Amino acid sequence: MFGLGRPTRRSPAPRPQAVSVNGRELPLTIREHARATRMTLRIEPGGHALKLTIPPGLPSPEIDAFLTRHHGWLMTRLARVPDTGPLAEIGKITIRGVVHRIEMTGKLRGLAEVTEIDGEPVLLVSGNPEHAGRRVSDHLKRVARAELEVLVAGHAADLGKKVRSISYKDTKSRWGSCTSEGNLSFSWRIAMAPDFVIDYLAAHEVAHLAEMNHGPNFWATCKRLCPRTDEGKRWLKQNGSRLFAVKF
Repeated sequence: MFGLGRPTRRSPAPRPQAVSVNGRELPLTIREHARATRMTLRIEPGGHALKLTIPPGLPSPEIDAFLTRHHGWLMTRLARVPDTGPLAEIGKITIRGVVHRIEMTGKLRGLAEVTEIDGEPVLLVSGNPEHAGRRVSDHLKRVARAELEVLVAGHAADLGKKVRSISYKDTKSRWGSCTSEGNLSFSWRIAMAPDFVIDYLAAHEVAHLAEMNHGPNFWATCKRLCPRTDEGKRWLKQNGSRLFAVKF
């Protein structure tokens, strides 16, 4: 007599790890959140990856169906973010809101240098073409440091506040931060934005030295330090992803 035995338990279907949109293969990070009651899809700054937050234990078929329903939305949103290639191939970079042509000097050493050739802004870059990204990003870090340290010092003096330290990072989710101890941090990619946007970012983080929130008093302080606050905030909202999309 043959026994029936135990039924074989099927392994759950694998969750998707990437999504193809407009010819781009975008990595997909799926995170379960205990308080999530629905799925939330987010395009990471720069348009290089996707993040999906889901309720715990959600089966893969529901995730697949959700991604299918939102494919059109992804196509529309990602069409606004350029899929950039290596800087040496693109041949241009924006510095303080001004587009500069990248010209390789052929020299092995030397810092990148801004100049003008036949009336056109040019960034002279040494080293091999495959190292252009690192050389250009190093230049942007120097620009960010030079601009922000002066602006931060001025705004802090206006508020009568002290800044303990300033650091520069290649953050992917925020342009700046401020701690209650007076430690400020900025994304050096802001060096690609126009001067009034850089000033807004400096004023924004310094204003947090007086108001560690985003309430009415904070925005009033920010606007007092930087009259073009609304314009700077709007510019970053409209163009920030484009700056994050640049590959170095």
